[in-house]
Amino acid sequence: MTDAPRPLLFLDVDGTLLPFGGPGMPVVPDAPELWTASSNPHLARVDRGLGPLLAGLGCDLVWATAWMDDANEVIAPLLDLPRLPVADLPAYAGDIGHDRLKWKTKALVRIADGRPFVWVDDVIGQADRWFVEAEHPGAALLHKVDSDVGVTADDLVGIAEWVRELER
Repeated sequence: MTDAPRPLLFLDVDGTLLPFGGPGMPVVPDAPELWTASSNPHLARVDRGLGPLLAGLGCDLVWATAWMDDANEVIAPLLDLPRLPVADLPAYAGDIGHDRLKWKTKALVRIADGRPFVWVDDVIGQADRWFVEAEHPGAALLHKVDSDVGVTADDLVGIAEWVRELER
């Protein structure tokens, strides 16, 4: 048995747990107070079966989303998850910065502080992968999902396999 800390799992909401796509989905205005409201019609697309799968991954779950603590108020209850810590992210100013990195990348590496981590998001690019490889001394899995579908049980099976490999 190892004394190593459990990996972190940084979890996005929009496009990840809350898929964007699908025909006939109503458009929600691009206003945070409407998007994060419990009346958002897209919330019906959250796969409630993912909660136990996420909780069983052997990772410490952390919200890494522009929703910030609203994810604990709206999304966590849908997934039957407890309140989760929220990553201290910079203010959202668009997905991609001047350095071609996604707006969360540097903050997640800083928060992980060498600890193994998984980042599940719909906006992960090659620049993010290069940055994490160069700047993060621990193991890291950057798992990009299709924003129209969001994270699936199959995605979580792959993540669970990666976590098991860390334990060897």
